[in-house]
Amino acid sequence: MITAGKKSEVHWGKGNWAFLDIGFSNNRPSCGFVFADDPPKNLRYGEARRAIVDLILRHNSTMNLVIEAPLSVCFDADRNPKGRIMEKQGSRTRYWYNGLGCAVLTAATYLIRDIYEATTSLPNVNVHHFEGFVSFKEGGTDHKKDACELRKRVREAPLNNGSIYDSDELRLCESDQICSALCVAGLDYGVPAVIIA
Repeated sequence: MITAGKKSEVHWGKGNWAFLDIGFSNNRPSCGFVFADDPPKNLRYGEARRAIVDLILRHNSTMNLVIEAPLSVCFDADRNPKGRIMEKQGSRTRYWYNGLGCAVLTAATYLIRDIYEATTSLPNVNVHHFEGFVSFKEGGTDHKKDACELRKRVREAPLNNGSIYDSDELRLCESDQICSALCVAGLDYGVPAVIIA
């Protein structure tokens, strides 16, 4: 069963934790992946997908999966795409509907579909998915480092409560409409909490 993870479920000792800074490159290891206390790895998308599905099947219990990609979307009252609260920092923006956000949203949709297909007949498997948000950083992208930063936020969740947002905290104004980014693919498991690193 796949469900959207909640802020109240972000506890390091509760279930298994995997972190994916997802990429969607054809020929580069554009995904940073780390499971539990293991060392991080840079993987190609197909390798990361296999590693996550294999972990979920092997552990046959609760898996908390943090994916650094937009897993929820926002629209204004006229149904125009709009940013969420963490996507604007001063004059800088990283909106879910621009540029790289669209590519990694596509990658995450395929990954969640693969997880659904692999676990649909396994009643003991629970996957709680969370959105990771690593942005506005200096010095470029380091996929392994980004995955580790998300792991650090979960490990220190009581200290990082201001870095974790539930679905009802993502709006910039009251009339904004937040929904699952996966609903267009028939995978509406709810709006997951966002973990910001």
